[in-house]
Order: sequence, then structure tokens, then C-alpha cells
Amino acid sequence: MSQLPVRIARWSARHARTAIAGWFAFVVLCLAAGAAVGTNEATGVDYRVGEAGRAEALAAGAGLERRPVEHVVLRTAAGGPAGEAAAAAAREITERMRALPEVAEVAAPVRSEDGEVLRVSVVLRGPELAARKNVGPLLARTAEVRAAHPELVVEETGSPSISKGVNEQRGADLALSERITLPVTLVTLLLVFGSVVTACVPLLLALSSIAAALGLSMVASHLAPDAGVGTNMILLIGLAVGVDYTLFHLEREREERERAGGRLGPEALVELAAATAGRAVVVSGLAVIVSTATLYVASDVIFSSLATGTILVVAVAVASSLTVLPALLVTIGRRAERRAERRAGRPSGRRAARRSARRPAAGTGRLVGALLRPARRRPALTLALSGLLMLGLAAPALGLRLVDPGKDTFSRDIPAMQVHDRLTAAFPGLLTRHEVVVRADAGRSGQVRQALADLGRRARADALFATDTEPVLRTSADGRTGVLELSVPFPASSTGAIASLDRLRHVHLPAALGPVAGAESAVSGDVARGRDYVAHERRTLPLVVGLLLLATFLMTLWAFRSPALGLIGVVLNLLSAGASLGLLVVVFQGTWAEGLLGFDSLGAIASRVPLFLFVILFGLSMDYQVFVVSRIQEAVRDGMPAREAVLTGIGRSARVVTSAAVVMVTVFGAFVALHLTEMKQMGFCLAAAVLLDAVVVRLMLLPSVLLLLGDRAWWPSRPNPGPNPGPNPGEDPGRSPNPGPGSGPAHALG
Repeated sequence: MSQLPVRIARWSARHARTAIAGWFAFVVLCLAAGAAVGTNEATGVDYRVGEAGRAEALAAGAGLERRPVEHVVLRTAAGGPAGEAAAAAAREITERMRALPEVAEVAAPVRSEDGEVLRVSVVLRGPELAARKNVGPLLARTAEVRAAHPELVVEETGSPSISKGVNEQRGADLALSERITLPVTLVTLLLVFGSVVTACVPLLLALSSIAAALGLSMVASHLAPDAGVGTNMILLIGLAVGVDYTLFHLEREREERERAGGRLGPEALVELAAATAGRAVVVSGLAVIVSTATLYVASDVIFSSLATGTILVVAVAVASSLTVLPALLVTIGRRAERRAERRAGRPSGRRAARRSARRPAAGTGRLVGALLRPARRRPALTLALSGLLMLGLAAPALGLRLVDPGKDTFSRDIPAMQVHDRLTAAFPGLLTRHEVVVRADAGRSGQVRQALADLGRRARADALFATDTEPVLRTSADGRTGVLELSVPFPASSTGAIASLDRLRHVHLPAALGPVAGAESAVSGDVARGRDYVAHERRTLPLVVGLLLLATFLMTLWAFRSPALGLIGVVLNLLSAGASLGLLVVVFQGTWAEGLLGFDSLGAIASRVPLFLFVILFGLSMDYQVFVVSRIQEAVRDGMPAREAVLTGIGRSARVVTSAAVVMVTVFGAFVALHLTEMKQMGFCLAAAVLLDAVVVRLMLLPSVLLLLGDRAWWPSRPNPGPNPGPNPGEDPGRSPNPGPGSGPAHALG
């Protein structure tokens, strides 16, 4: 593996046109394959977790699964009782809906308690999750009736239309994030490279990697169903790592060009860059892939979808930096040489040499030098203070509360959510429902019905349940299975709804089913789904984090052959993830930042966020870890003393790490502008973690630890200086392929 990046870069440089054409053909092929097979979306079966999942399986086995329902709400525009005009419009709605092939049945109109609102409930055909694709014709019929009755307010809401609205909002949000991140990323790259052409290369490769990964994700969905979040991760992670990997490579190629002073051609330069930065990119990519793969252990369709999207886009980004990037750099370099020759009328090498001599050598900037100064002068004190800072930031994470964000947490900018609020205000019994599923032998069907009826009476006598709404009982054709729907007058995420679930599961249900011997029962519904999902996350979090720590240690050990560096990587990543999670709790678990960041606090953190963040942050932190430590290792192999090697390596990598951090913070920070609170939390935490990692960890903690350890950091053996590799085959013997320290293939990762 150690020589593979060099061999690929050499071939790509010598066959530039073929490599470029081959890459874009690969991207087109991936997109075509994805379009041909389509996306295999996850079904309700894939989301089943805990007791709620068991209840849904029992109901589905008896043909009593939850059905997608839309509600058409009618009221007078001027207010007051819904009279004959509303009744006539309700009859028209009923006729129009029944004529649609997407509709299974339409219930009779129901009047609210105050008589001001009429409700027509429409049951759609097909599974619950697929209904958002079929709700369009229903919304169109509602719009037709609204236009025909201007004196009425005719609105529609329900899980299908809300889901459709959420998807549309998510698409608009992603488009907004792209409009923010692409210009900022381009400006950052222009500041780094000072060339429009060179600055566009990372963006081009990142966007093409995203396109290829999107196509591959469609194909992969037929092996692991897509939960609808994989695309978000491909866009979120793809732009960040795609630009970063290319940036690492470009920066190293430029260093080698400046060091060579015009003595080497473009082919030799990209080969030297591949011998160092190329290997660092491979190790970084593998680290992200291995870290992300631990999400599969969670046995959750959403995390599996996140993992698949992330792994695919990282793998493609690594491939692009190894294959097409050298070809693009050689092509750009050759054109630059030809332009220089035409302008000067002299060999381009001499002109490039004088230009390189006038250009300042890459080194530590003033800001980085100032941040690095405390570690250089007083490493022990810097380690103690920066460590205490990170621990202090992580402390609020001890008060972390988790919640599964349900329907009531969606943005009220979605029209269907506004109608939902008005609907539940008029019909409180529709706010939250529990679904009790009971199955027994065929001979006990009468007992099952009697027990469920008794359960309904118990619930209506309990203040935690809706006392003004009749329980709804459905039974299977064979009478063995019954489903009882109980209404709760509280939002699904509220303490009242959670208390009603606990009362139902542990008090009312056991008491009602006592006489039915051998009956199997379980409770589902919006509250049960959320609670069981949070419990599932709490059970899997320690296992995934344990595997993540082990994977981080082993990857660092494999890359640098140093147990000390492996332990340092684990501890630093834990500090970075813990500090960012603590900041997340401070900002999003309270209410003080609601107006600043535009969100409604859940009083908790979305249950999927901590596990996802730990995994992704560990992977991204390994990017910086590998790149910075590899530069230090090169200096050590050049024969530098340990102290000088640490300062030199960090100085050499400072500019590219800072630039990469700016890109990542911009990409992740843009997600704070999205509507979904869960995505806001993810974007904020990722941006905070990258910023802390690039500044505090890489410029204070890491150098302090390595300066204090000295040669012991490389135990069991200090890296030895590598021999001069000599000219590359086929290269001009008069040109030295190793014009300066740290530039040859001998300075690769261990």
C-alpha cells in the first residue's frame, strides 16, 4: 500500500488526458447506474425498534398496521359555527376524495366541540411511509374545493402532507447551504493559492465526488435501504473532505515546486506530492471509513444510511485525489510552462526558478505562530491550561438529555404544520395517540375484545388520557388480534404524554389483560416510538463508542507504529468530541440562543445527534491528526531532534490545516441556518468541534504533549532517516527528485 499512491500518480501524470476523461466517465457511469436502479427506500419494517416495533409487527401480521390519514379542515372565513356551506363543501370533498385511486376510504364529517370546525378524515392506500408520494392528488382536490368556496377556509394536513412539506423544506435548506458554502469555500481557496484555476480544482473534484457518491448510494440502497438521510450526509461530508483531501495534495505539490525552484517538471512534482500527501490522504480516508463503519453496529436503519453515504463519498473523494488530481495538476503545470515560454521567450524553468526565489517559503504565519508560542515556551503549563479548558467545555455534556424529535418539533414554516396546530386545537384527541396491540389464541377472541374494552374504560377515567374522545377498537378478521387507539391531550414529547405511556404499559394494560391467559401485548404510537428509540440509542452508544476508540487507536498505531501516538489520538479526539458536545448542550438544551440561531428548544438534544457526532468527529479529527503527525514524522526522519521536528512539522502543516478548518467550519456552520432543529444541532456541533480541533488541539494540546514526550512519542523505535531515493525512472538524471528535506518517497507514513 505504501507505494500505491505514487504508482497511481505516476500513471495519471503520464496519461493525463486519459485519467481526466476516465474520471468524469466514472462519475457519469455512477449517476447512470443510480438512475437506472433507483433508490430502495426504507419501509416501516426497517424502523421498528423495541416494544413499539414489536407492537407494529403484531399489528401488521394481522393486517391492522397504522394507516396514513389526511384530514381536511373546514371553517368559515368570518368565524362562527360551520353551517350549511361548510357541510356542502364537506360533501364535495368526500365525493372528490372517494374518486381518487390513492384513497382507501373517507370517514363521515366530524364537527368540533364548539361547532366551528368540520373535519373530513381520508385514509390513503399503501404503507405509511410511502403516502407522502401519493398525497399530491389529495392536496389538489382540497385546493379545488377551496377555490370553489371562497367564503370558507379549507385546509389539509396529516402525516403524509407534513412529511411532504418536511422534504420540500429540507431540499430548500440544502440549496441555501450550498449558496452559502460554495462562495466562501472558493474565496478561502483563492486566498490560499492566489489562482482562480487552482482554487477551482478542489471544488470541481469535491462536487464530482459528491455526484458519483450520490449515484453509488442509489445502487447501495438495494443492499441497505435508504432512510432518506444519506443524501444529506453525502452533501455535508462530501464537500468538506473532498476539498480537504485536494487541499492537502495541492499544498504539498506547491511546496515541492517552490523547493525545486524550477528544476522539476509537473510530472515529478505530483509524484513527490503523492509520496507524502497522497499517503496521508489514504490513511485519513481509511480512518474516516473505519470510524464511520462502527455506526452499523447500532442496528438502526437511519445510522446505517448515514454510514453508507459517508463511507461512499469519502472513498470516492480519496480516489479522486489519487487519480484525477495528479492529471489535472500536470495539465495545469504544462499550460503554465507554455504560457511562460511564450511570454518570456526563454526556458520556463529559469523563469519559474526566479519566480520561486521571490516567493516567500511556506512557514508558520503570525497568527499560528502566536497560538503555537505557549506550547513552544511552556509545554507543561499549556497542556494543563488547554486541557482544563477542553474539560470545562465538556462538563455540560454530563447534563445531556435525549429526545426523539417527533412531529410536534417540526418547523411551523411548513403550511401543513400550521394546519396541524389548528386541527389539534379544535380536536385535541388527535394530538397524540397510543396504540395497544393484543394477540391471543383464536378461542380467546372474545376475551381479547372484552379486555381491550376494559382498558379503554380505565384510560378514559385517567386524567392523563383524553376523557372526551372515544377509544377506537379494530380487530383482525380471525378475531385473534385487536388494536386499541387511545387519545392523549398532550404533545408527544411532553412529560404528560410520556407519563401516560408509562401508566398504560405498567398499570392499565397488565390490569386489563390479567384474565386473558397467554395473551401477547405491546404498545406503540408516536410516544412509544420515540421513547423506545431513545432507549435503543442509550443501549448502543457505549458499544459503538468503545469500538470507535479501539478503531482510532489501531488506525493510528498502523499509520505511525507508535502506541503512544495511538493513545494520544484517542484522548485528544475524546476531548474534542466532549467539548463540542458540551457546547451543544449549553446552546440547544436551553432557550437563551433560540432567537440568535432561530430554533425552538426541545429542552434536550435529538437522540441521534450524540452517537452520529462521536463517530463523524473521530473520523474528521483523524484527518488533522494524520496530516499533522505525518509532517512531524517526516521531520524526524530527516534527522531533526524531536523538539525541532514537532515545531517544524506543525509549522509546515499550519496553513493547510487552517484553510481546511475554515472550509469545514463554513460547510458545517451553514447547516445552522436550516429549519430542522436536528440538522442545526449537527451542523453547530461539527463546526465547533472542527474549530476546537484545529486551534486548541492541534496548536496547543498536541505540540505540548509531543514536546514533553520527546523521542518517547515514537517508541518503540525512533523513525530513522530514509535514504535518498535517487532519480525517478525515466526522469532527467540532471534533475534531483529530492531537492529538499521531507520531499521524497522515503518520507512517507510509516
